[in-house]
Amino acid sequence: MAEILNSYSGRAAYTMKILLIFLLFFNVLCFLLFAIDKRKAQRSQRRIAEKTLHLATLPGAAPGAWAAILLLHHKNRKAAFWSVTLVLTLLQGAALYFAAPYLWAQF
Repeated sequence: MAEILNSYSGRAAYTMKILLIFLLFFNVLCFLLFAIDKRKAQRSQRRIAEKTLHLATLPGAAPGAWAAILLLHHKNRKAAFWSVTLVLTLLQGAALYFAAPYLWAQF
């Protein structure tokens, strides 16, 4: 019985590691997309569409988006952009709130 519990705990830890790597990857990717768009704006080049930036924010990358907005001062004056990013952040927070009991139950 102890072997079954230990293997289950190992799988849960592995799943959590994969989830955290996934989130880190998408947050870094989102931040880089914002940085690229900022550089393109400074050089008067063709920009990355706001829809693309929002889609990059969607898979759990709200912290990366907010880091880019606040650190790079990019899209920080556009209320419409902020409002969509805020809604995505709240949706991600709600998903985490409701998923957390199931994630912690595995440990």
